[in-house]
Parts: sequence; structure tokens; C-alpha cells
Amino acid sequence: MATYPHLLAPLDLGFTTLRNRVIMGSMHTGLEDRFYNYGKLAAFYRERARGGVGLIVTGGISPNRSGWLLPFGGTLNFAGDVLNHRRVTSAVHEEGGKILMQILHAGRYGYQPFVVSASDKKSPISPFKPRALSEAGIEATIRDYARCAKLARQAGYDGIEVMGSEGYLLNQFLCARTNLRGDGWGGSIENRMRLPVEIVKRIRAAVGPDFIIMYRHSLLDLVDGGNTWDDVVAVAKALQQAGVSILNTGFGWHEARVPTIVTSVPRGAFTSVAGRLRREVTIPVVASNRINMPFEADAILARGDADLVSMARPFLADPQFVAKAAAGRADEINTCIGCNQACLDHTFANQRASCLVNPRACHETELVFSKKAASRKVAVVGAGPAGLSAATAAAACGHQVTLFDSSDSVGGQFKIAMQIPGKEEFAETIRYFRRQIDLLGVKLELGRRVAREELLAGGYDDVIVATGIKVRRPPIPGIDHPKVLSYLDVLQHKAPVGKRVAIIGAGGIGFDVGEYLLHDPAHALPLPVASWTAEWGVDLNANSGGGLVAPHAAEPLRQIFLLQRKTSKVGAGLGKTSGWVHRATLSRNGVVMMGGVQYDKIDDHGLHITVGGEQRLLAVDHVVVCAGQDSLTELMPAGPAAGGPRFHKIGGAALAAELDAKRAIKEGAELAASL
Repeated sequence: MATYPHLLAPLDLGFTTLRNRVIMGSMHTGLEDRFYNYGKLAAFYRERARGGVGLIVTGGISPNRSGWLLPFGGTLNFAGDVLNHRRVTSAVHEEGGKILMQILHAGRYGYQPFVVSASDKKSPISPFKPRALSEAGIEATIRDYARCAKLARQAGYDGIEVMGSEGYLLNQFLCARTNLRGDGWGGSIENRMRLPVEIVKRIRAAVGPDFIIMYRHSLLDLVDGGNTWDDVVAVAKALQQAGVSILNTGFGWHEARVPTIVTSVPRGAFTSVAGRLRREVTIPVVASNRINMPFEADAILARGDADLVSMARPFLADPQFVAKAAAGRADEINTCIGCNQACLDHTFANQRASCLVNPRACHETELVFSKKAASRKVAVVGAGPAGLSAATAAAACGHQVTLFDSSDSVGGQFKIAMQIPGKEEFAETIRYFRRQIDLLGVKLELGRRVAREELLAGGYDDVIVATGIKVRRPPIPGIDHPKVLSYLDVLQHKAPVGKRVAIIGAGGIGFDVGEYLLHDPAHALPLPVASWTAEWGVDLNANSGGGLVAPHAAEPLRQIFLLQRKTSKVGAGLGKTSGWVHRATLSRNGVVMMGGVQYDKIDDHGLHITVGGEQRLLAVDHVVVCAGQDSLTELMPAGPAAGGPRFHKIGGAALAAELDAKRAIKEGAELAASL
């Protein structure tokens, strides 16, 4: 309490009290959609409740078939579903927590043929055109919401959250962008808000006064045709009057071209908007989006921007977030870095969610770090993401671990990544692992390169080779020209780079180098909120519809050409939910992106290429090579040694085709658990 007095203070709702002001926000894990996964879902939420979070919100559960996100998605619309949900609620209550079930109707965002919406206007992110709900269909939908909430109460939930933001059905009714109706459910904001308001009224009548109704309200739609601030406030006041207990906040539709939660968004970028709403209503208001550490959450509450703070992905990263904060151990928190790679990217690919920095997330019953009956002596070579994960997980299992690295500090490729504008959060992961090394008693040997003979003579039972990669130099005539730099020359060794640059290789590293070279080193990172909103054209005052204004286009620092051999779209291999952000950033800064490029030669004049059968000269000052890597595996023996240690390789040492921290950390954890 003394450390974070606002965050850890209880909240009295009249009929119930939350033990603190921390909400674990809704995340779709994929476990909600199949009844046979509810045991795993219960274990997932149990671990978060045990970690001290005040209020948990489940992933979206549909009130009917037309509301499915995916075919046969999670639905609560008949009594037979109740028993499965009771497994979840019982697990949370046994740990002293409270839990809401989110009711989510996807509307035109559904990836299934039964989609409905306010109008028959197709979504850009689903192949299915919606059917406009008739008046009878609207009434049936209201009944379905009320029935779903009543069943949620029977299942033991402490309340429900009505999903009214992010461009789902209720948001579609609220906004003129998608509500083209000419009847009493369209036109004025008073008509457009009728559906969500009537749903809340009907739910309150069905569940009674002693049941939490939280409504997730879109404060900034960030799309053309979105609502103004006056509209937002009018809806919030009507929802309060209808019976809402808590107003949660959402920002941006899924089709918006403004990022809202990726790592490049400044921490707490939208909290001032929640603060404005809080001054307009008398029920508790929740701040959300890109809040990932307790000191920031406490500061939001202290300055009056919210009554509660919602953090979703941070509880994927660390289920003990609240307990560590309460004990004054915030330096031990495994911080969410906002990468989206194992959470949202998995969800939108119809895969089970997890977490890049915590592969146990949503796999609590399968990936277990339990103390072994017999301790093994383990050497881990390489203190990058894979080696850090393996070393700390092995130590957590009770093994004696020595971690070697030729560098003078841990982090490996993460030390490079954290220098990219918008990826500063990677430093938090290094901080977390460095602290775990101390806590778990891992012996750390830095600043020297260990030889195979030393490992063979060291009495180790297992040697884990996590030595990473070496940069590949493609066979291009002139590749040894002074103009040519590797990405490590630029990012690690800080080689000077001219004003005109060609980047060979348009994978994740190529995009990172492009963003790095566009950044003016005179400007501090991370970007202040005001600079970020100007760059992306966001009006936090929402004076215009949707909160959009013209972006401020700064003069690019360099002329950059981003090239790839493949004829596919440049950047096609980037993350599903974050790749478009990187492409937009480079495009806005005038980066020329070309596919189907043949590299002819490099000489004093620049880079000679052939594209579409046409020869071209790019008169550049430097050529930065980001064209792949090869594994460093010289420590691996040629074959099994009789009586010697078992050798394993993970991360880039196992597969260097494309650097993949998600795979590296997962491999390290799984190998350690199996020893």
C-alpha cells in the first residue's frame, strides 16, 4: 500500500468491494472457444487471481451465433454452457479474486457467414458482408444479451463487461461510419445509442442491482465517420443512467490506421482522454492502453485520470504483477513489451494466444517449472533471449546453471533491438532476466568466449548452445566495398551512415534499420505523447469525428531504399497486427520499397540493380546488408560423445533463417523444463 497507495487501494462499489484498482483487461486466448479447454482456461485465470489482480475480464463470449468472431466461437446462450464457466469462476474465487465475463458481439467483424450489423456495409477486415439487422432482429439481439448476462450470473461471474468499442457491433450502431439506417435506430446520436443503452437496461433488469455491469466505451474511434467528444459524453451519461457500474475505455477500431497498443505507442498515451470522461460522469472510469508498470498506473490514479487501471497483456507477461508491486519488487516484473507477436498475432491467426516474454501464458498446465528430484549441472552458452530463458528456467527447476557470454552484459540481440525507435521496451526484458539471474543463483560468466574443451571438461550434464548467429554476406560483386555495412555495423558499432542509403533485405531487421536511420539522434526516445499524436494525426480532444486530424509530416532525415529479392509485397512477413505500423512509418518518411530486385554490383557510384528487366543505379552513400544470418554452432560436437554432457542448441544457433525472439524464448523454457 505504501509503495503504490492509489493502485492498491480497494474500491467500494456499494454491493461489492474490489481488493485493488487493477483490472486484468479482456484478451481472447482461444481457450474460450472449445469446452474441452475450460480446464486450461481456469488454470490461466487462477494464476492471475493468485497474483493479486482485483478484477479479471474474460475474453469475448458471444450472446448468439451471429455474434461469433469465428465459427463455433465461445458462446453463452443456453444452460448447458454454465457448468464449463463455473470451472473458471470457481478457480478465481478460490484465490480471492473477482471476474467478469465479457459479452462480445462481433457484428461485421465476424469471420463467419452469419454476420449482422447496423447496415450491410462490409468490413475491410472480414470477407463476409453483413446483413442489416431488422427491428425484430434488434429486439432478439437485446434479449440475447440479457439472457447471456443472466446465465453468466448463474455461472458464478461477479458481473459482465459489455464490449462497446474497437469497432464491434455496438460501436457499429453508435457511429455514422457504419450506421446508415433511416429508422429509429439510426440518424441522430440519440437514435444510434439506443441499442447499447437498451441492452444495458435489459441486462440490469435481468441480473438485479448487485451485479457489476462494466461497459467498454469507445472514447476515440480513430476512423473517419467516428463520433465527436460530445457524442462520446452523451453516450456515457446515458449508459450511466441505464445502470452501468463502471465505464471502461477503448481506443481505435480494428480497421483504424492509427496504432493504439503496439510498442511504439507511448506509455499511457490515452489516459488524459479517460480523465476528461471521468469529469463528466459519477461512476468509476477505467484507464487503458499501453500501461505496463505499476508506478505509471499509480500515477494515473493519483492525478485523477481514472478510478481503475486496465492492463491486459501485462498479465500475460507476468501473472504475479500485482503481488510483486505490493511487495516492493517491481524490478522483478516481467514487463509486457507490446510486441503482439504471441498474443494478438496468434489470436488473429486463429491460434492459442501466449506471450513472447512468458511462453507459459495460456500453457500453465503444459509448461511447468517444477523442482526436479535430481539437480543437474547445466552450462548455457549465450546470454541472448534463448540463453536467458533457458538459464533462468533451468535454475527455477532446481538445476545448477552457469551462463556464459563473450559480451560484457546480457541481452544479445535484444540489446540491438532496444535501440530501434519504438522498441525501447526491450530493455525491460533484459532488466527482468538480469534480476532473475541474481534471484535464482545463476552463475554468470561474462566477457570471455568459452571453448568446447572447457565445456567437455567442466563436469556438466547438459550444455545448451544459444550462441546465436553471424551475419551473412550475400555473393554480390563489390560486397567488400567500403560503402557496404552490415546491420550490426550500424546498430551495434555505430558506423557513420550517409544521407542516401540502400538496405538489402526487407525482413524484420531491414525494417528496423530503416526506422533507426530515419530517427534524428538529437531527439530523445521514446517519443513524447504530443510528438506521437502529431505524427499519427490523433486529436486527443476529439473535436473532430473519430479524433483524427491531418498528420504532421516531418522532413525525412535520409533518403532510404528498402529492397528485397522476393516479388511479394515488401513487409509481407512482418507481424499481422504490427507490420502495417512499420510499413506506414517508412512510407510516411518517403522510404522507397521495392521487391523483385536483382543485385548486380556495388561500386563507387552506388548500388546497381535490375528490377522488372530494367537496370538502375541507386546513387547511395552506403549499402546496409540485412540479408540473413547463419547459425553459430562451432561449440556443437560432431557426434555424441561417450560419457560426456548432452549438447542442445536453441534460438538462432538452431535456426537462423529469421531472428525470432518468440521461438527462442519458448525453446529455452521448454528445453529447461524437460531436463
